[in-house]
Amino acid sequence: MERADLALVVAIQQHGSLVATAEALQMAPSAVTKRLAQLEADLGLLLFQRTTRRVAATLEGELLCERARLMLAQFDALEQSLQERKSEASGLIRLAATFGFGRIWLGPVLAEFQAKHPAIQIQLQLYEQLPDLAAQGFDGAVWLWSPRPQRASEWTARKLASNQRVVVAAPAYVRQHGKPGTLAELAQHNCLIARENDRQFDTWHLQPVRSPRRKSGAAAEAPADQRVRVQGSLSSNSGELVRDWCLQGRGVMLRSLWDVQAQLSAGKLVRLLPQYAMLDADIQWLAPFRPQTPRRVRLLIDCLAEKFRHEPWRLPA
Repeated sequence: MERADLALVVAIQQHGSLVATAEALQMAPSAVTKRLAQLEADLGLLLFQRTTRRVAATLEGELLCERARLMLAQFDALEQSLQERKSEASGLIRLAATFGFGRIWLGPVLAEFQAKHPAIQIQLQLYEQLPDLAAQGFDGAVWLWSPRPQRASEWTARKLASNQRVVVAAPAYVRQHGKPGTLAELAQHNCLIARENDRQFDTWHLQPVRSPRRKSGAAAEAPADQRVRVQGSLSSNSGELVRDWCLQGRGVMLRSLWDVQAQLSAGKLVRLLPQYAMLDADIQWLAPFRPQTPRRVRLLIDCLAEKFRHEPWRLPA
């Protein structure tokens, strides 16, 4: 059985007529009739019932058409992949990302990637909440945590980098109020509360931080999650505003390390309780499932994984 035979039976089922199939495939009606008869003879099966008005697939014909569609799609995907290998990656990539990470870290990487692949165009949309990627035609998203688990047939995810939320304050606040020596002492401090992505961080789930140089075995236990209920006089659904308050010395903040790395390096913020962090915001690639990911998207995913796997926002030990 040849590829043309698979295309023929699919077209016959689709059009329900040998004449219409001949027109669609630009063949003579007699050639379609002869080819179908030869295929049925080779298989020893009746694939289609013929009447003067309509052609309908038998059970065996239905099965063959179902498998034929799948095989034709695989043929097309293979050809596309081989064609891409001998040509420059090109086309449009539509991405979604969170505002902060997209602006500070993702944007520069995308500009560098596009300069390396000038035939690729990139559209980046920044959001507070993850959009419906499939319905809005996105190739993928760079997001700070995975949404609720979905079936593998609908969703794909790949971790690009680890991240952690850390407890920080401005030097002015520390001079006036001191540093908490334990997690329990956080309750005595004015903590700035962020309400982002429909989540209110007034309970901080902090864990002991392992040294990045320490390699844990497969049987190593995960650090214990310690919940700390915090309170304060200021809260907002804008993480950037909470960060501004913290820089002004208004209180203690829990914020992603990538977001405050520059201020920590410059001494505008100091890390409190450095042995603890909230480990819930890894950098993820999320995308609707597709049988064949275009080469331009695969190149971008590999680029992002390479750029972020060493966590460039991590401070020197």
